[in-house]
Amino acid sequence: MTRTYWAAGSAVGLALLFAVGATVATAGGTDSAPASSRTPGLYSADAGFARDMAVHHQQAVEMSFIVRDRTKDEPVRTLAYDIASTQANQRGMMLGWLDMWGLPKTVADEPPMSWMGSGGGGDHGAGHAMGGVVTKPGALMPGMATKEELVQLGSAEGRDAEVLYLRLMTDHHKGGVGMAQGCATQCVNPAERALAQGMVEAQQAELQLMADMLKQRGADPLAAG
Repeated sequence: MTRTYWAAGSAVGLALLFAVGATVATAGGTDSAPASSRTPGLYSADAGFARDMAVHHQQAVEMSFIVRDRTKDEPVRTLAYDIASTQANQRGMMLGWLDMWGLPKTVADEPPMSWMGSGGGGDHGAGHAMGGVVTKPGALMPGMATKEELVQLGSAEGRDAEVLYLRLMTDHHKGGVGMAQGCATQCVNPAERALAQGMVEAQQAELQLMADMLKQRGADPLAAG
């Protein structure tokens, strides 16, 4: 478990360090700078990923704070704290990029995940599969929990809360990995690509950790019905 935490933390830490340096370089770009350092467009993969992943991350932070109040189990509380702090930090960075680029944090006519379609125009509505999970009815993006599931998490206690959190976060990470892989392939800004790749590596490590934690509690990764 310690090795998994170290691997996840190292991947995110390296990505954040690179992203900060690349962001500074991007901010100092000129009209003659290469395309990779120019301001992304409103419907670009760079902007779409930043907007969508900021929303996706916010729910992970919310779920992590909920479970910390519903269990005294230190491994789960530690994992929840790590996920909340890491994803809040990453969310702040992505929103900061949108501010720096002069782009809005929400776009009314932009469906979630549309930046991942061919040319940024695809429609990834309910039922779209990503990372082995689908967008559930009532959820905004692949892997995200519904309002009912959040209420259920907030009402659970002890082992029940731990298992539900680990199952919900497993789906959440699978959806997040799929999104991050999309940005690592499609985004142009080098800082954002580096951050996305760091998310992939860290969340894959946490997926293995959560599978182990569920096994220790006699549960499987399947989401609660």
